[in-house]
Amino acid sequence: EVQLVESGGGLVQPGGSLRLSCAASGFTFSAYSMTWVRQAPGKGLEWVSTISSGGSNTFYADSVKGRFTISRDNAQNTLYLQLNSLRTEDTAMYYCVRRWFGAGTFDYRGQGTQVTVSS
Repeated sequence: EVQLVESGGGLVQPGGSLRLSCAASGFTFSAYSMTWVRQAPGKGLEWVSTISSGGSNTFYADSVKGRFTISRDNAQNTLYLQLNSLRTEDTAMYYCVRRWFGAGTFDYRGQGTQVTVSS
């Protein structure tokens, strides 16, 4: 059974930082590219970042480029997202996703971790 379990969210002030983690199990983690997406209240899923299976290629949405860093540890079956210089508009539920097809479609996602940026 594929499982993705996110953690690390919380309440942070603007300009602050958080590190999100996603523990994967039930599949060969190192064989898949992985993606972070987010959903703000009342909005659809927004693609944030993708990392290739080996970790050598990373891709970011323009809205987070230069502030967020995606990484992975294939030995630990864990995906990460480092969030720096957080803004109020980054407030959302963050999900890790296996096989993001775009347009809000994917095959598996976790339950999410809430990030709230507020003073």
